[in-house]
Amino acid sequence: MDINIMAIVMSVQGAISQGVLWGLMTLGVYITFKILNFADMSVDGSFALGGAVSAILIVKGMNPWLSLIPAVLMGMLAGGVTGVLHTKIKIPEILAGILTMIALYSINIRIMGQANTSLLGEDTVITSLSGISRASTNTLALVIGIIVSVLVIVILYWFFGTEVGSALRATGNNEYMVRALGANTDTMKIIGLMLGNGLVALSGAFVAQSQGYADVGMGQGTIVIGLASIIIGEVVFGNRFNFAYKLAAVVGGSIIYRIIIAVVLQLGMKSTDLKLLTAVIVAFALAMPVVSKKVKGILSILFVVFMFLMTRGV
Repeated sequence: MDINIMAIVMSVQGAISQGVLWGLMTLGVYITFKILNFADMSVDGSFALGGAVSAILIVKGMNPWLSLIPAVLMGMLAGGVTGVLHTKIKIPEILAGILTMIALYSINIRIMGQANTSLLGEDTVITSLSGISRASTNTLALVIGIIVSVLVIVILYWFFGTEVGSALRATGNNEYMVRALGANTDTMKIIGLMLGNGLVALSGAFVAQSQGYADVGMGQGTIVIGLASIIIGEVVFGNRFNFAYKLAAVVGGSIIYRIIIAVVLQLGMKSTDLKLLTAVIVAFALAMPVVSKKVKGILSILFVVFMFLMTRGV
């Protein structure tokens, strides 16, 4: 097989810039899945929602940076709907997320008036900086992604250190204890879902502007991609140091995931097999802690047996 090293290097560069932008989505999934302990399926719809809102507003003449604000607000609204369905109407969390996700498919088409919206020839956050710098599109996307990711991580680190943020984290750890302390866990869940889906929508808006179009199906598989990125980040970087490090590790996991995808595509894998690859990556990453414990256990037993044999003079 003829491997084009230069093509792989170029694809990796693009994957890094995309990984940072998708990292914002991963942060949103981290909030709902890891912190709130809520399997939120609505992120598939809110990712496309952010892209659809941002794209249609840009086409209508709005500043691309300002279009991010309505995109985030709409994402937060979608998360709030999921939260209300679960906490007030008592619909199971997975079903509540699925209902919101299904509804958002039609809503996104309503927003755009069609299945997709092209941003060809329109100003985006990327092209708005091209007049200032002669750097490539991938470089500009990477710089924007890093700056926004750092700002988001700093804000999240501050927020989860506040009273409300601490109560939100405690809700995910032990909901019954939080209720016993007098906090409203339903409100905490709604806040967490709004925050998570707002970040997912922000990521969708950035990705849509970066790739030059918004599509109603662009969020398909978002939850799986987010989980894969989180698990990869935890396995590679570990759960050490402080909360800010854990958030940064999540973004790092998103970058690594995108690099893996870019490399295997360059090596000849069909794009239709990406979902299978994602499933394998998630399964492998989830199995790593279990496998490592068993390997350590086997090595410990072999070491004990070896030392026993040595003492017996064998």
